[in-house]
Amino acid sequence: MRGLTRRKLFRAGALGAVGAALPSATARAVPGERGTAPVNRAREAASYRAEYHFTVPDQWKNDPQRPVWIDGEYLYYYLYNADYLTGGTTSGTAWRLATSTDLVRFHDQGVAVPKDTTPNGDVWSGCAVVDTDDTAGFGAGAVVVLATMEPDETAHSQAQYLHYSTDGGRTFQPHGTDPVLPNPGVKDFRDPKVIRDEERGRWVMALTENTKVGIYHSDDLKQWRYAGGFVKEGIGVLECPDLFTLRTSDGDTRWVLAVSANGKEAGLPNTYAYWTGDFDGTTFTPDADEPQWLDHGFDWYGAVTWEKRGADGSVDPGVRYAIAWMNNWDYPDTTPTIDADGFNGTDSVVREVTLHRDGSGAYFLASRRVAALDRYVSRTVDLGDLAVDGPLVLEYTGTAYELTTEITWDELAGAGVQLRRSADGSRHIDAGVHEDYAFVNRRGSANPDTSGRWQESRSPFDPAAGKVRLRVLVDRTTVEVFFDDGRHTHSMEAFPYLVDTGLALFTTGGPAVFRSTVIREFTL
Repeated sequence: MRGLTRRKLFRAGALGAVGAALPSATARAVPGERGTAPVNRAREAASYRAEYHFTVPDQWKNDPQRPVWIDGEYLYYYLYNADYLTGGTTSGTAWRLATSTDLVRFHDQGVAVPKDTTPNGDVWSGCAVVDTDDTAGFGAGAVVVLATMEPDETAHSQAQYLHYSTDGGRTFQPHGTDPVLPNPGVKDFRDPKVIRDEERGRWVMALTENTKVGIYHSDDLKQWRYAGGFVKEGIGVLECPDLFTLRTSDGDTRWVLAVSANGKEAGLPNTYAYWTGDFDGTTFTPDADEPQWLDHGFDWYGAVTWEKRGADGSVDPGVRYAIAWMNNWDYPDTTPTIDADGFNGTDSVVREVTLHRDGSGAYFLASRRVAALDRYVSRTVDLGDLAVDGPLVLEYTGTAYELTTEITWDELAGAGVQLRRSADGSRHIDAGVHEDYAFVNRRGSANPDTSGRWQESRSPFDPAAGKVRLRVLVDRTTVEVFFDDGRHTHSMEAFPYLVDTGLALFTTGGPAVFRSTVIREFTL
């Protein structure tokens, strides 16, 4: 995916929905509670930089690139523009590297694939692979990057170029100046995603080509031949494809083909669309024509998934990690982090994605936040079971935390939580269920959508269940809500004032019990 559009500085505008003042409830801390470190409290008072989400150190980031596992750590590359604040949109992207052993704490390693080192210009999205068997001739274990570049914006010149590394993926050099997969004469021809087909002894590439995902084969990563394609109309230009297998807990294995897609005009999400199905190395056959969506919010785009590794490097066939850029091309430059902290670029938390079957036997993916985040819990506030009938303000305050609860009821129109609530109740972000849908609504808080169209996201919900489980991740400029163990998720940006730290529970149309309600804070 291409990196940049015109830069705008954030200015908080008129706010939306206004809430009433609510009664309060007292939070009780569990024995042995630990407070958040003073350095984080100071940062909380002055900064919009995320507390426990990955953020670019400076300037700009957008698309994540699929991490690779080398010598006990994950190498996470992402599109980065060092000239964003001064050069604007024409200055292009490179690949910057961060490393992590647990996918919570990352260590910056600087630019790995530079931009503008060849006549082909900057480097767009693609993927890195470890060439264990030296199929490309750069040495066993060389890291090979296939990425899109566009030498001439006025022509159909998007093509796939190769860079390689012989120092463990830290630095790369271009393999000449010619593409390894030239453009066949189409406008959109980008974002290669490569996997190894061990059964057939070859590499397989998925490449987005407008409304098609093209499938290509190669023996050496340098020469590619077209094998077929999967077409989906009606959800915009497809980007950032994904192709992998997952195994259910009872042993069934399915292939998953996915893309970042814009379905907003059709009333669908603008996130990660996926199909489960079969793949024979050449042709993907979906279980259903219409895609499912891994996220229903407005700001979970350019997502990538990758294998979960054990300490010994073994692959867990039942879990896939995922991360996405928490932004939207409708408003990519609108953020208070530019003025406050000199950067624009925040990712979602890393998720663990698993494969399941519903009551009809259909397959679906579910998400949960990465388990390693538990190691960084610095404070726990245990509220136990809370009976709620109407609105209830808690005494807890914070700008970065996780809230978990299970809401149960006999008869109810709706229930949920108000996040980052102002002291007078006029500003807040709402998340919960109402009648037959789950939702997240950011209208009551400053947010990047000045059009007013993308304020409330919705996903299916069955009120007959009489309960819903919520896991809500709140950080300085992001909210991620996992409904019912991640069957549906909603991720979006919002820009509450730093003084808006309140938290409230609410019901409409009857009482409910918020069971096992726990708040956790994290220190990295």
